[in-house]
Amino acid sequence: MNKLEANRNNDIVLRILDELNEEPLITQRTLSSKLGVALGLVNTYIKRLAKKGYIKVSTIPQNRVKYILTPNGFSEKVRLTYEYMRYSIDYFKDTRHKIDSIFKKMITSGVNDILIWGDGEIAELLYISLRGLPLRLIGVVDSRRVDKGFFDHNIYSYRDFPSLNYDAILVASFNNEEEKKRIEELGADMEKVHFL
Repeated sequence: MNKLEANRNNDIVLRILDELNEEPLITQRTLSSKLGVALGLVNTYIKRLAKKGYIKVSTIPQNRVKYILTPNGFSEKVRLTYEYMRYSIDYFKDTRHKIDSIFKKMITSGVNDILIWGDGEIAELLYISLRGLPLRLIGVVDSRRVDKGFFDHNIYSYRDFPSLNYDAILVASFNNEEEKKRIEELGADMEKVHFL
């Protein structure tokens, strides 16, 4: 199992343990729906957690099942929470380092006015990192226009994009191929486009 698969597995286990701790009488169908995971996969995880001694499964009247976290289950939940926090902090540090490198490159090359491509959490990180730098955000480009919709800056639609003046575009996404295709289709100068 590679690191990405291990992180996904740990995420599912942590979320299941959290849900079972909060709601011991939850059905596997409800758990499947809450987690966005196939019902058969939830069943497999439940069996695996019971086999490892992290949960105890007991049948109660009316053919209902109650899940009880064992002391080992609580310990595993704490361990996985710690791992998740450590992974999140490392991810944030790595992303912040990439952002700082791109902004340094922009400043060195004489960029003044930038557009952020995409409105989301990464765009917010870019905006926060931009503060205090000699770069000016002229707006954000996303699927629909919202005046003053991003920290008092306009969000422009893709249709608005060709009329905008900018020195550089910073793509606020890690799905670079899809965004690159859209930006090219809209006629952007790809030498002005920067990806994380």
